[in-house]
Amino acid sequence: MPVWQSAMNIAEMVFHLSDTLPKKEDYGLTSQIRRSALSISANIAEAFGREHTLEKINFYYVARGSLTETRNHLFYGKRVGYFDEDNAQELDVILKELHNDLNKIIRSFKNNLPRKKLIDV
Repeated sequence: MPVWQSAMNIAEMVFHLSDTLPKKEDYGLTSQIRRSALSISANIAEAFGREHTLEKINFYYVARGSLTETRNHLFYGKRVGYFDEDNAQELDVILKELHNDLNKIIRSFKNNLPRKKLIDV
């Protein structure tokens, strides 16, 4: 799946970006941003493995939530001067693209849900 591949690329980029964080951030920002970034691909994989559409949609929502959490950590890292502006900007562009792709997938699944018929009484 292209979105899973993109999410894995993001996790790898975050790993390398966070590799330069100070040692004092090992249990703080380093851990948080890596876990949220890896959670994106994990939840996409979980969605792919689910049989029922509503379950799939739910896991794509969770992946999208992990993505926005990763962006938040990225913004914080930029604000406190931990991340290079150019590297952070490149990653943010990719995160935005994946966010849009996840929205398209969610919309597609939602549009294909069976519609309940109204019963005339």
